[in-house]
Amino acid sequence: MVTKLFCNEIKVMKKNSAVKKIAVIGAGNVGSTAAYTLMLKGLAAQVLLIDINDKKEKGEVLDIADGLCFAETGCVKGGNFADAADADLIILSAGVAQKPGETRLQLADKNKTIARDIFRKIGKVKSSAVIIVVANPVDVITYTVQQAVKLPKSQIFGSGTALETARLKTVLGHLLKVNPHSVEGFVVGEHGDSGLVAWSSVIIGGLPIRHFIKSDKELKKLEQKIKNEVYDIIKRKGATYFGIASVIAELAEAVVLNQQRVLPVTSRLKHWNGISGLCLGAPAVIGQNGVDKLWPLTLTATEKKQLAASAKKIKSYL
Repeated sequence: MVTKLFCNEIKVMKKNSAVKKIAVIGAGNVGSTAAYTLMLKGLAAQVLLIDINDKKEKGEVLDIADGLCFAETGCVKGGNFADAADADLIILSAGVAQKPGETRLQLADKNKTIARDIFRKIGKVKSSAVIIVVANPVDVITYTVQQAVKLPKSQIFGSGTALETARLKTVLGHLLKVNPHSVEGFVVGEHGDSGLVAWSSVIIGGLPIRHFIKSDKELKKLEQKIKNEVYDIIKRKGATYFGIASVIAELAEAVVLNQQRVLPVTSRLKHWNGISGLCLGAPAVIGQNGVDKLWPLTLTATEKKQLAASAKKIKSYL
């Protein structure tokens, strides 16, 4: 009750945005870290954190709210699922967490049920709302939410391969001794084991990756390093949350500020490199309405074959 009363006394609006409320569903490691990151960015007047574990939710809210004097966010509060119905942006991170040795797809059945139940409890959302899905397996859960919520599919997308793409940039930056911001390129397909680095898209300082690394064997080794990092982190500390929270903040900023950024997210593909009707990671233009359009990245024949295999794997879970 303390957190709710505290927020009712504060009415602050982000100067450059019409966004009043961002609701984060799930107060676990990912959700609470995302809520904290969003609070620091000051993207909305109110950050709402919701979880079925009321005690955990209130503890996270109190902890995050201690930083309000250092940010532009008006308030951080807890609430119930129905409180998210009028949110401008909803971030779904609730679900069963990935355990050591477990793949993301092994979470599918449980987390599909959880996602449907959450949006039943939320009820009718704003017609202008955008939903960002983070719960794993994100490609499957994004498709599930698109089917369950009465919004245009473009307004519902997932975090996709944005985290793997960030890892790609970091790994190549370290290897080539340049800032990761100088690395351009995408990981596409499943947010998981069958995803692929679209090496044909990778450019460092205007030069293609083949200028620096000519060996297919070396590129494959780097790809495995990028895809396996999640398992290494989970083995060492039990969960990943700082990296994905940063991704969530970037995606939220692109929506809130209508940045029209090209980012690799999970969205419903239509004739994209031979794939249609599924939700998979692919570069798209992200703005205030969610996915404005898919980016026409042309893959090589080999990459298209890998993408088709990734799509087949996801389709089996739908």
